[in-house]
Amino acid sequence: MIEKPYQIRLEKIFEGPMDLLIHLIRKNDVDIYDIPIALITDQYLQYLELMKAMNLDYAGDFLLMASTLTQIKSRMLLPTHDGEDEEEDPLQEITRPLLEYLQMKSAADQLIERNLLGDKTFVRNPRLDEFSTPPEDEFIQVGLFELIDAFQKILERIPEGHRVELSADEISVKDKISQIVEILETKASITFLELFSDNPDKHEVIITFLAILEMVRLALIRIIQNVKTGIIRILYI
Repeated sequence: MIEKPYQIRLEKIFEGPMDLLIHLIRKNDVDIYDIPIALITDQYLQYLELMKAMNLDYAGDFLLMASTLTQIKSRMLLPTHDGEDEEEDPLQEITRPLLEYLQMKSAADQLIERNLLGDKTFVRNPRLDEFSTPPEDEFIQVGLFELIDAFQKILERIPEGHRVELSADEISVKDKISQIVEILETKASITFLELFSDNPDKHEVIITFLAILEMVRLALIRIIQNVKTGIIRILYI
């Protein structure tokens, strides 16, 4: 019997469509008041395709945002004619909600005491003090979309056209979680790249990705990134 593909729902676990937009704006280093809508829309749709390929069951809000972005992109591509009444800038339809969302997030953050970004999303790690960190190093909590970026880089290293032959004894998400737990019980922390073999295939990448998300959902691990080096590290809670 073929096992049903493992899926993880993003609702109430990770970020939503607004967070993806903010991630893309920051990633492209653009002004929120002057968003290159064509670029951001195309990248947004690419993320949805990647999330679908990773078996992520995202909410309908992501599709609604995709529709909104596509509509704004189409309106901004329409030619304007002299003498026509000036209409509101279509970008305002996305800029205003983004600014309001950022204000709400900022207010919420101020109400939460935490050492790392997103610290209270996870159970405090009683062994975190044992993980010594030089004072000059700064770490941030890794979100869903930063994690997707990291996995995308791994996927890009796999030769194009590489076929994955799935066998009956192929490792499952649960098996991968068990493997990661065994490693973390010994090391307490591990770098992101240490999770993969020297020549991973697409199946291994996807299984590892889903395993990590499931472990975050279950509050088994915390994922942080060194701001200076960009190295992502998995901490066992």
